[in-house]
Amino acid sequence: MTEILMIAVIAAALAFDFFNGFHDSANAIATIVITKTLKPGQAVILAGLANFVGYFAFGVAVASTIGKGVIGVQYISLPILIAALVGAIIWNIITWLLGLPTSSSHALIGGLVGAAVASAGIKAVIVAGLGKIALFIVLAPLLGMLGAVVFTNIVLAISRKAKPVPANKVFKRLQLLSASVYAVAHGTNDAQKSMGIIALALVAGGVNAEFRLDEWVVLSCYSAMAIGTMFGGWRIVRTMGSRITKIRPMEGFCAETSSAVVMLLTAHFGIPVSTTHVIAGSIMGVGTVERASAVRWITARRIVWAWFLTIPFTALVAAAVFSLLSLVLPK
Repeated sequence: MTEILMIAVIAAALAFDFFNGFHDSANAIATIVITKTLKPGQAVILAGLANFVGYFAFGVAVASTIGKGVIGVQYISLPILIAALVGAIIWNIITWLLGLPTSSSHALIGGLVGAAVASAGIKAVIVAGLGKIALFIVLAPLLGMLGAVVFTNIVLAISRKAKPVPANKVFKRLQLLSASVYAVAHGTNDAQKSMGIIALALVAGGVNAEFRLDEWVVLSCYSAMAIGTMFGGWRIVRTMGSRITKIRPMEGFCAETSSAVVMLLTAHFGIPVSTTHVIAGSIMGVGTVERASAVRWITARRIVWAWFLTIPFTALVAAAVFSLLSLVLPK
């Protein structure tokens, strides 16, 4: 039974990575699709390939935070991991159907917390680790917004004498670079969450004596993320690309560049921020540079509400799933 559960956790973790890439592909491709810099098919292939580059370019500090910084390793069991993944996947599907760009990372964290508390009580939660993650629910979009405002103003100052048509052509080319760097940052940050889950499953299943990231775990998670990104979540692309503010090549370049910088810095320090929160904050930021009324604040408000509901919802679903598993699995 242990082997079956462990295989189920690994399969669910890779499915979560696929849905994560599918759900969050909008983050990387929305601006280059809306500005017609690339066709949709070209954009998702670019983003999917760039997702995979993170494996070769950056470390795995985020995976360690997910694996050891949210729930005490001694409380982890295979049913907890399955319940956490089911809760996160359900939330991703619901928000995709609604076209809401929410955080797959926070969905997974909420699932872990809910299932662990249902199993062992609040003592299973590492409060300091969860507190840092909760803090960045607020800080991540603010950092994205602030970075975008500063960077957009710098770009406007440099290009103020440029003619619109030639400037648009230049920014379309620059968008190819900024979207690629953003996709690298997205893969670096988000693929690592499932790595941490699989590494925990291997410990709980008795395969590994301690938490470590085997090569096949890293490669399979990056691959699942890249494949999911290539399928593209078009409902959320529309929300990110046109329903928050009007995006032109210059705004797209500024939003992607500032977001990538924030995400790579937080990944370096092992802080599992939401890539969705960062890019949404950046898009709002470039909109406010033009004028505050350029941002569709009703849409922004719906997105923010979904952000704050993510962890509680997935925690409740995961707790319910864990309770059901406890009834049917042998003691």
